[in-house]
Amino acid sequence: MWKDFKDFIRRGNVMDMAVGIVMGAAFGAVVKSFVNHVLMPPIGLALGKVDFQNIMTVLKAGDPPGPYASLAQAQKAGAVVIAWGAFLNTVINFLIIALAVFVAVRYYKKVTEKPEPAPAPAEPTTKECPYCHMEIPIKAVRCPYCTADLS
Repeated sequence: MWKDFKDFIRRGNVMDMAVGIVMGAAFGAVVKSFVNHVLMPPIGLALGKVDFQNIMTVLKAGDPPGPYASLAQAQKAGAVVIAWGAFLNTVINFLIIALAVFVAVRYYKKVTEKPEPAPAPAEPTTKECPYCHMEIPIKAVRCPYCTADLS
């Protein structure tokens, strides 16, 4: 088992995978920042100064009881909440990352795709009679038109 693990680590794919994971995590952080700090504030402003991160439904008030101005305040008070604004932000993050991955995979396939080789020309099934120049089957030994011997 140890030998198999060492062989796996020595392959070049492990480093590629590690780089991909690190780049994916960094990309996720950039997208999260984009959604939270660039995309959602104008949407919230257009909808009446709504901060999506703090949109919640209180199921059970904490100590002290609500109303709570923010999700952090409700969590600090021990309230049970459904933080659907934060969930909406996470869904938007996911959709943007999924779109980016889809575009990257499509581009990669387009760049690495090899064109299909042209099909080989089909074997001829007919030939021309050297005497009357009519088209006849390739296996014919006598022309059906001029009756010339073709052997």
